[in-house]
Formats: sequence, C-alpha cells, structure tokens
Amino acid sequence: MDLALAPETLARWQFGITTVYHFLFVPLTISLAALTAGLQTAWVRTEKEKYLRATKFWGKLFLINIAMGVVTGIVQEFQFGMNWSDYSRFVGDVFGAPLAFEALIAFFFESTFIGLWIFGWDKLPQKIHLACIWMVSIGTILSAYFILAANSWMQHPVGYRINEAKGRAELTDFWLVLTQNTALAQAFHTLSAAFLTGGAFMVGISAFHLLRKKHIRDMKTSLRLGLVTVAVGGLLTAVSGDVLGKIMYEQQPMKMAAAEALWDGEAPAPFSVFAYGDVDKGHNKVAIEIPGLLSFLAKDDFTSYVPGINDVNKAEQEKFGPGDYRPNVPVAYWGFRWMIGFGMTSFAIGLAGLWLTRKKFLLPQHLRVGDDEVPHLVLFRNKALNPKLTRLYWLAAIWTLAFPLIANSWGWIFTEMGRQPWVVYGVLQTRDAVSPGVSQGEVLTSMIVFTTLYAILAVVEVKLLVKYVKAGPPELTEADLNPPTKIGGDSRDADKPMAFSY
Repeated sequence: MDLALAPETLARWQFGITTVYHFLFVPLTISLAALTAGLQTAWVRTEKEKYLRATKFWGKLFLINIAMGVVTGIVQEFQFGMNWSDYSRFVGDVFGAPLAFEALIAFFFESTFIGLWIFGWDKLPQKIHLACIWMVSIGTILSAYFILAANSWMQHPVGYRINEAKGRAELTDFWLVLTQNTALAQAFHTLSAAFLTGGAFMVGISAFHLLRKKHIRDMKTSLRLGLVTVAVGGLLTAVSGDVLGKIMYEQQPMKMAAAEALWDGEAPAPFSVFAYGDVDKGHNKVAIEIPGLLSFLAKDDFTSYVPGINDVNKAEQEKFGPGDYRPNVPVAYWGFRWMIGFGMTSFAIGLAGLWLTRKKFLLPQHLRVGDDEVPHLVLFRNKALNPKLTRLYWLAAIWTLAFPLIANSWGWIFTEMGRQPWVVYGVLQTRDAVSPGVSQGEVLTSMIVFTTLYAILAVVEVKLLVKYVKAGPPELTEADLNPPTKIGGDSRDADKPMAFSY
C-alpha cells in the first residue's frame, strides 16, 4: 500500500487538519473572554459608555469564536474512537481523566455562565452579571489547562503503570499528571500565546476602524488595551518558551535537535539561523549559525553539550529496538522558526504601537464624529513621522491580527510532529495507535468530509466576523444604560438612573 495513502498517514492528516483548525478558535476564546470581562469591569467601575460599547462589541466577537470552537472541539473527542481506537484502549485510563474534567468544565460550568451572561443583560444586577463573564473566563482557562495536561502526558508520561496482563496503561497519580513541570510550562506558554493572539486581534480590528476614521473614541480604548495585551503577552510568551525549551531538552532531546537541524552533538552547540541539508545522509550542506547560543538556550551555559539527531537516534535504537526515531526534520526546523517569527513580529508591532501612541505623541487636534468632538489620534497627522510610514504602521497593525494565529498553528505542528514516531513519548508509537478495523477508504472519506465541512464553516465564520467587525460597536439602548438592581427586575425599576461621564 502506498505509504502516502496508508490508514495511519490519512488518520494523522485528518487529526492534524481538524486540530489546527480547532486551535484557531481556542486562543481567541481564552483571551477575548478575559478582555471582555476586563472591559465590562471598567464599565461597572467608571460608568463610561465607551467601555459598555466595547464590552458588547468584543463580547459578540467572543461568542462567535466560542461557538465555532465548541463545534470543532467535539470532533476532536470523536476522532479518538474513530481512527485511534488502539490508542484509546491503551491510554484511556490515563488520558480520559483530564478530558473528563475538561468536558465537565466546558459543557457545564462555562455553558451555564455564558448563558447567564448572554441573556442576563436586562435580568441580572450589574455585579452579578459581571461575575458571570469572569466565571466564563476562568472556565476557559481551566478547560485549556486540563487539555494541556493531557497533551503534556503524551509528551512526558508520568503517574502511570503498564498492566501487562491487560496490555494497557493505568493511572496511578492523577495529581502528578496535572502538576508535572511539562504541563505547567506548556500551560504557561499556551496561555501567554493566547493573550498575544487576543491582543493582536483587538489591535488589528481597532486599527481597521481608526484607519477609516470610524468609531474613534471606542477604538482608541480598544487599541490601547490590545497593544498592552500584545506587549505583555509577547514578553510572557518569550519567557515561557525559554522555560519550555529547557524542559524539552531534558525530556525530548530529539525534538530539540530537530528544531535546530543539529545532526551531531556539539559542545558548545550553535543556534541555527538557516540550514539546508541532506536528511538521508544526516548532515547539513549549508548552515548559518550563532556559536554557543543553543547550549545557552538548553542549559543556561554557552559551553554545554547538546546531543544531535544522529546521537539521539542511535541511543533510542539501543533502548527501544531497531527503527528510525527521527521526526520530519524540515517540518520541525521550519515550524519552530515560523512559530517564533510570526509571534515575535506581532510583539514588535505591539511595542511600536505603544511607543507611537504615548501621550507626548497626541496632538490637540479634533475630529467631529456625529455631535461629539473627540481627540484625533496623532498617527493620522503626526508631523514627527513620515505620512507614508504612519500609514504603513496602520496596515501592519491590521495584518498583525493573523500573525499569532499562524504562529499558534505552526507551534502545535512542531510540538506534535517533533514527537514522532511516538504518540506517547517512549511508550506507544503512532503506528500502533490507529484503529485496526478502519480501512483506507473509510479514513479517506471521513477526512474529505471533515475538511469540506470545515471549509464551509470557515466561510461562515469569516462572514460573521466581517459583518460584525464592519458594523462596529452597537448603539446603546435605555435598558443598557439602566440595568436592573435586583435579579429579574426591569431596568425601569432601578432605584435611580446611572450617570455617565466622558
């Protein structure tokens, strides 16, 4: 059978397509829930209308994303039984525990509070309604953590034993599975990247409106919040990535070596800027490197030894038996660089935006919007900057919306493909995890159906986002401005109307 169309290969393609697609929505859901909660908190504390409009605007985009995330996430669960039944049978006792907690949180905790938040605007008192969106935010983070703990167990299995009689892994220490350093570092890195993603999403959409000179007051607020989130999220992503890289060096030296196309161990080991090599012969033909930097990234020591691909492959052959234990080196190498490149580009754009919008760069010019006059952001008419450069920044800010999404996708491709040929590192190989009774035609059919369905959903998602993004923040109603003071009360029953300052 052609290896490219083997059931194992097709099952991997299907899982990869659906996983990357699903993960486009996950970081946006996590970050937009918290950012929306933050904006609503600002409204409750200050009673300024701009925060309420921003809350409703970003909250609507959050709801679109979480709906798509839930739909596509359910498919992930079903695939374990469809194409990966041997995997489910072997590790179900361990892997199923964190997934069960994730399902309880996602489908009961989150769904309950998200329903209260959606339908409780004119039914719940302000602070109770605010607490609902914070509960949603906490739920998204907890849900993500349990999923990441399950995935981290696949990267570094702990807290289990192999029952030889039953031929399966059994859970012995659930707390260790949840708190091992791999899970903590993975969660730190993923959540940081999620806020980098949400901040860039907010910056891009705000820049789109500001470039068109629409919704100036509201989008200035959102732009500033987005820029701060990008800066903080980008910094934490870099720090957590360094922590995760050191753990990867200890636990998965093959992945570290593949990420740098380091074929033979070196001391000191260089960081690869660009490499082109012969995978079959196991060496680079072209290599542009920074001496000693990989040693520092691996062990905080510029002279330490880092094993290469050939060294680790030989060691694993001696430990696990004959075979080729190398991942797809070009995918691991370039996936690692595209992850860093796109993520840090957004970080740089965020830092530039913070500098360009600081107070000393705001001119006392005004732009009339309806019946109000609001300060006009200097980036439209900054005499200290070339107008072409000014416009170039706005365009870059719009495009940065997509950069962290691309970085996240390549990050997960690197994480999963860099572990191959293992599905559970050192315990179960991918070839032994597929469903034995599923034929090539069945896997191919399901892959085509899912890919087509996801393409249709992508069109729906983009159209919905474009529609509501272009519409901008909504006009506020009397009910919005006068929420109830008791559960189930009507806004007209409020003790007194709320005052708003600008």
